[in-house]
Amino acid sequence: MNKKEILKKRFEKLEKHYIALKEYKILIDALLQDDNIYEPFIFNTLKSEKKAILDAYLKRFSSIQDFMEAKIFALLLEVAGINSHKMSEILYYIEKEQIIDSLENWIELREVRNDLEHDYPEDLQEALNNLKFCVDSFYKIEGYYFNALNFSKSYIDEIVK
Repeated sequence: MNKKEILKKRFEKLEKHYIALKEYKILIDALLQDDNIYEPFIFNTLKSEKKAILDAYLKRFSSIQDFMEAKIFALLLEVAGINSHKMSEILYYIEKEQIIDSLENWIELREVRNDLEHDYPEDLQEALNNLKFCVDSFYKIEGYYFNALNFSKSYIDEIVK
């Protein structure tokens, strides 16, 4: 399998993560219509099924960011003829090609998500603030996914939908 085919397969896998994330975002938006789930008291009264939606969202959010960084970005640049080996170089070119809006935003998403994964639930209000940040960042991560997909279309025929 050549690099373009590998990249195409990786985008197909990424699409599955994205679809799941989008479905969880819809469920979270429905939860927010009833209650402010980011308030500690309300969060603590949520049934476990509703908390599971939030956990699943965070898992997919993390998976998408990790997968893009580890499996998509470097190969995408390589297929485009931009060779870079260090992650700092890869992210520099990914920003330069406007796949991400800024390196600072990409790093902030990673840091907030990592804080949430490691600190939850010691400081519940901070964890809920971070959860809200990740949920509110859905469109940003979605944009990065679509930007990468659109960038790839110049180099790969009929990549994914």
